[in-house]
Amino acid sequence: MLQKGDLLAFDTDMVGPYGYCSDISRTWLVGDSRPSDEQRKLYELAYSQVHYNMDLLRPGMTFKEFADRAWTIPDQYIKNRYCCLAHGIGMVDEYPSIAHQADWDSAGYDGRFEAGMTVCVESYIGAEGGTEGVKLEQQVVIGERGCVSLTGCGFETDWL
Repeated sequence: MLQKGDLLAFDTDMVGPYGYCSDISRTWLVGDSRPSDEQRKLYELAYSQVHYNMDLLRPGMTFKEFADRAWTIPDQYIKNRYCCLAHGIGMVDEYPSIAHQADWDSAGYDGRFEAGMTVCVESYIGAEGGTEGVKLEQQVVIGERGCVSLTGCGFETDWL
């Protein structure tokens, strides 16, 4: 049972009109109290990862270059990292699935981001052996000068 002060994470993966998929993740606090310092730290790290990686995305960037330049996950959170840095989205989760640099040799493949591609930028921050974690994900379209969010669902910026 969720208790006041617990974190609640939600990952949508909704299929809507004409079969198009919407995929965002957010984490909230149960109740109306202030998050703990540890919860705020987890949230700030996940938020930083998503936004740093969104700022990298450009048409012509290779998947390998993105993985190599992506936000560095602190050591205590590496083991519980999300399965990919970003993935395509359209009718379902689609090509490409961008592996973390640490996973590149076993799961990575190269290609290029293109203008008009729709991708989801992912983060999960939770320490190995920890009791909580934060999951965030933002769906974006890649434009000529970077990416543009496709959702109005905000973040808990007052936690930062």
